[in-house]
Amino acid sequence: MSPKTESIMREALELPREARALIAERLLESLDFEEPFELSEAWKQEIARRCREIEDGTVELVPAETVLEKAAERLQG
Repeated sequence: MSPKTESIMREALELPREARALIAERLLESLDFEEPFELSEAWKQEIARRCREIEDGTVELVPAETVLEKAAERLQG
C-alpha cells in the first residue's frame, strides 16, 4: 500500500461510524459494473416472489437498523 493510501485509510478509520459507512458505500458503488449485465431467470423469479410477499403482507419487514443492531450484538458475543 502506498503511503498516501495508508494515510487516507488511517484518517478514514478515525471518522465517526456513520461517516465511515458512507465512505464505504461510495467506494463499493464505485466498483459496480460499468457494463450492463443480465440477471439469471432464477434470480428474476426470486425477486418477483419476494416482491409479491411484501405486497401481500405475508412477510414482516424488519428495519435495517434493527437487523444491524442484532448482528452487532451477535458479533460481540
